[in-house]
Amino acid sequence: MNVDITIPGAGESITEVAIGSWLVEDKSFVEKDQEIAEVESDKATLPLIATVSGQLSIRVPAGQKVQVGDIACTIDTSVAAPAKPQKTARKKQEAPPPEQPETKEKQPAAQQVKVTPLARTMMEDHKLNVEDIIQGLRKLTRSDVERVVDQISRTTSSPLPSVDRRTTESSPMSPLRRKLAKRLVSVRNETAMLTTFNEADMSAIMNLRERHRKTFLEKHGVKLGLMSFFIKASADALQLFPRVNSMIDGDNITTPNYVDIAVAVQSDKGLMVPVIRNVQSMNLAQIELVLSDLAEKARAARLSIEEMTGGTFTITNGGIYGSMLSTPILNPPQSAILGMHNIVERPIVIRGKIEIRPIMYLALSYDHRLIDGRDSVTFLMKIKELVESPLALIHSGVDPEKLLLGI
Repeated sequence: MNVDITIPGAGESITEVAIGSWLVEDKSFVEKDQEIAEVESDKATLPLIATVSGQLSIRVPAGQKVQVGDIACTIDTSVAAPAKPQKTARKKQEAPPPEQPETKEKQPAAQQVKVTPLARTMMEDHKLNVEDIIQGLRKLTRSDVERVVDQISRTTSSPLPSVDRRTTESSPMSPLRRKLAKRLVSVRNETAMLTTFNEADMSAIMNLRERHRKTFLEKHGVKLGLMSFFIKASADALQLFPRVNSMIDGDNITTPNYVDIAVAVQSDKGLMVPVIRNVQSMNLAQIELVLSDLAEKARAARLSIEEMTGGTFTITNGGIYGSMLSTPILNPPQSAILGMHNIVERPIVIRGKIEIRPIMYLALSYDHRLIDGRDSVTFLMKIKELVESPLALIHSGVDPEKLLLGI
């Protein structure tokens, strides 16, 4: 009996998808619940699952656009699984005797020397042989060796590619990449985007991580990274500056009382932005656990639509690729995005003295229609303060000394 495998739904308002790739070959045997293909929409990549076991017949080639509900393939359940090959005992073969290393002395050195016709004529006229020339003239010098090495390298190196080998390759843009391209263009055209910059001394966080790295891993099962500090600091700062956490909805301004932070993760399928929800009520360990799970799903292209929907603020980290400074683009309908960059030791002035500190440049892009310059600058300054004094994160961004003194 043939069973149809149809294209699954990929979320509301999505009717067209594409077969990203087939994970099995045509006419091969597949097992029930096995992933057989990847279905790409403009929001996520979803797996196509075999509902029964049998022989697969592909109906839609990879890269082709299809509608939700179309038949992607059929599975013939009357075909039995192929018999597994039986293991037969093999007679242990004796190892062949080791080959004797070849030597370059199989023939006299004189017979290996190349001689030009003119030189050979001169040698015959003077009744000389190769040994007389090698032994009687002079010692080998560095220039002799260099000439031989240069000659060998010229004869063994691969030739430069010819003009005839110039080729180009054309491949269809994935639905996810097409959607991303449209969103990026719309952001530039429909928002008044502006970026403000600052720098943060990472000494306190780096020392804190170094002191407790091993204990944190043993207790929580995940590594203590830098991103969780910035996520927590952003959540605290967003509660102090709710306008940065707001969005424009027509003629209205929507300000949620929660903080859902989207974290940009680069994958083979493109840029994924999973969302960590209710960050305002989470500690660093909880953030690391959720972040690790979402990042793993993103790299495996297994994020669900729900896990990438929403978000009131976004953080992107170009520093892991070596970026020193950048202008991150807004993730609509959000009004702000924080850009992290690489950490470089730089000379700074501390209490009148020049010291070398690990410095990270920070960038905050924001929609100037909603967020004024004062709010954006003071918001970024608050993140800087929390990153440079991470103990304040346990008091929702309040300086522990001020809390102690009641000021």
